[in-house]
Amino acid sequence: RVQLVETGGGSVQPGGSLTLSCAVSGDTFSIRRMGWFRQAPGKAREGIASISMESRHTDYDISVKGRFTISQDNARNLLILQMNSLKPEDTAMYYCMADDRSWLLTLVPSSYQTWGQGTQVTVSS
Repeated sequence: RVQLVETGGGSVQPGGSLTLSCAVSGDTFSIRRMGWFRQAPGKAREGIASISMESRHTDYDISVKGRFTISQDNARNLLILQMNSLKPEDTAMYYCMADDRSWLLTLVPSSYQTWGQGTQVTVSS
């Protein structure tokens, strides 16, 4: 199937930026949609960004819209999440997700069949 490995997490001050990468391997040509979700301690999973592999259309949660950008690097089989103007409330474990069953964009993590192991993002002064 598909394997996902996230990198790029770390600690940053409020207002700073981080770039997360998700390395995609396996049956990559089957993937129809991908995205990112996050989970903070004691909180529910929160889908924050998604992208259609066919149309390149994107969708964002209101909490990150205008600050985060999801994109693909097809040459390197990477899914990228550029995060700017980070806030303390962005602190969470960030996960990459992929699905081969539908082209329709959704931010619901349970709609995606494959998740990565996650990378920690901490925003603190």
